[in-house]
Amino acid sequence: MSTTTGKILGGTGRYLDDRLHGARGLRTFLRKIFPDHWSFLLGEIALYSFIILLLTGTFLTLFFQPSMTDVVYHGSYTPLDGVHMSQAYASTLDISFDVRGGLLMRQIHHWAAILFVAAIVCHLLRVFFTGAFRKPRELNWVIGVVMFTLAFTEGLFGYSLPDDLLSGTGLRILEGVLLSIPIVGTYLSFFLFGGEFPGHDIIPRLYVIHILLIPALLLALISAHLFLMFHQKHTQMPGKGHTDANVVGQPMYPYFMAKTGAWFFFIFGVTALMSTFAQINPIWIYGPYNPSGISAGSQPDWYMGFLEGALRMWPSWHWNVGGYSFAFNVFLPALVPLGVLITGLAVWPFLEQWITGDRREHHVNDRPRNAPTRTALGMAGVTFYGIMWLEGANDIVSRFLNISLYLTTEIARYAIFIGPVVAYWVTKRICLGLQRKDNHLLEHGVETGIIRQLPNGEYVELTKPVSEEMRAVLASRAERPQIEAPDGDDVPAARGPVGKLRGSLNRVLTENIPLPHGNGHGNGHGNGHAAEPTAVTAGDAHPDGPEPADGDGAGA
Repeated sequence: MSTTTGKILGGTGRYLDDRLHGARGLRTFLRKIFPDHWSFLLGEIALYSFIILLLTGTFLTLFFQPSMTDVVYHGSYTPLDGVHMSQAYASTLDISFDVRGGLLMRQIHHWAAILFVAAIVCHLLRVFFTGAFRKPRELNWVIGVVMFTLAFTEGLFGYSLPDDLLSGTGLRILEGVLLSIPIVGTYLSFFLFGGEFPGHDIIPRLYVIHILLIPALLLALISAHLFLMFHQKHTQMPGKGHTDANVVGQPMYPYFMAKTGAWFFFIFGVTALMSTFAQINPIWIYGPYNPSGISAGSQPDWYMGFLEGALRMWPSWHWNVGGYSFAFNVFLPALVPLGVLITGLAVWPFLEQWITGDRREHHVNDRPRNAPTRTALGMAGVTFYGIMWLEGANDIVSRFLNISLYLTTEIARYAIFIGPVVAYWVTKRICLGLQRKDNHLLEHGVETGIIRQLPNGEYVELTKPVSEEMRAVLASRAERPQIEAPDGDDVPAARGPVGKLRGSLNRVLTENIPLPHGNGHGNGHGNGHAAEPTAVTAGDAHPDGPEPADGDGAGA
C-alpha cells in the first residue's frame, strides 16, 4: 500500500471514529473467536444461500410481471406461440428465453431456495442433536424454528408465481386445505384468493408477500439470530481445554474472514454450476395453468413433500354435521403433522429443561451418543418426516418399483407408526453401545497391534492410553440432574401426578451408561487399571488461546 493511500485511509478512519466512536467495537468484532468445526458451516450455507436469493431475486423482480391479465403469447418459445396465458406466465417465459442471463438467474434462484431450506433443516438438526439449544440459547432456537417455517412458506409462494400448471396445482391444494378448515375455511379462501379460485388477485398478493413481507421478516430474524450468536458467543464441541468458560478457535480477522469469504464464493459457484448443468422447474414444458388440467407425476419442491405425503396417505374421513362438511381427510393431514413438527421443535428446549431440572448454562455441546434419548427422539422425528416425504412421491415410487399405488399407501399407513418406534429403539441402542465403547477405551486404552505371549502361554494384545485430546472428548459425558432423591423419598418437585410423570420422564431422558471410575486410561498392558486423567488447562487448547467468558455465554 502506498504512503498516500495509507494516509487517505488513516485520515478517513480517524474522521469516522471521531464522530461514530466505532474503533473499539470494530477491534472487539475482529478479535471474535470462532470454533473450527465442520458442522458450523451449515449455518453459513443457509446465510449465504439467502444472500444469493436476495441478489438473484432482485434481478428477476426487474422483469417479472405479477399480473393475471390474459395475453396471447408471441415470444421466442414457438411451441406456445398463440396460446392464451396470464401475463405472469408470459413474463416468466420472456425471462427464460428473451432476457440475457434470465434463465440462469431463474435456475440459480430456484436452486438457492432449495439449498436454503436444506441448510436450515440440517442446521436445526445439528443444534438439536448436540444440545446447542440449551440455556442461554432457547430464544435463538425459537428464532431458527420460525425461520424454518417462513423459509418453506416463502418457497411455496415463490414457485407459485409463474402461474404454470405445476404451481397452479400446488395453489389448488392450498385452496383445498383452506376450505377444509371448519366454519371459517370458505372465508379464508375468499380472503386469500379474492373470490373463486383461481381469481385475478392471487399472483399479485403472493408477489407482495414473496418479495417484501417474508424476506423482510427473514432478514430481521437472521439479524437477530446473528446478534444473539455474537453476544452469547459460539458453542463448541467437546475437546481438550474446551469449557463453559471459554471459546477455543480462530479469530474473526484474518482467519475466519478469509475462510468464510471463500466459503461464500464456493457456495455461489456450486449453485451456479448446478443451475448451468441441472435443469430445474422448466415451466415451458408444463404450460400455463388451467384449472381443468393436471399433469401426471406432479411433485412439489422437496421441503413441501411431507405435507403432500400426509395428504396422500390419510384415510378418507369426513363428516357432514348441520349442513357443514368437516373434511378431516384434508384438514388433519395438512395441519396436524405440520403443527406437531413446528410446535414440538419450538417447545423442546423448555420441555427438556423442565424434565431434567437442568438450568445451568451450557456452552460445550453434547456428543449425540451422550444424550441417547434425545438423539433417539430426533431420529424418530426424522423417520416420521421421511416416511411422509417419501409417500409424497408414491406414484413415482409405485411406477419405478412396479407395485400397486394403493400398496404404497397401505405400507406408508403402517410405517408412519412402526418406523419412528423402530428408529427410536435402534438409535438408543446404538448410542448406549457407543457409550460402552467409549468406556472401554477409557479403561483399557486403544489397541496397538502388538501381541505378547505371557509366561503361561497366553497371548494378549498390548494397549496404550488414549491421547489427552481423545480422553477429553470421551469423558465429556456429564451426569444429568435427577428429580427424585437418591434414597427414593419424594422431594417436593416429584410429588403429585405431574411430579411423578416428570420423574419418570427424567429417568428415561437421562438414561446413560455410567462413566468408569476415575475416567481412567489403560496402562499399556490391557489390564484396564484406571488412573486419574491428566489435568487440562484451557490455555493448552490452541496456540491462539481461549477467549475468556464474559458471563453471557456462547452462540449456537
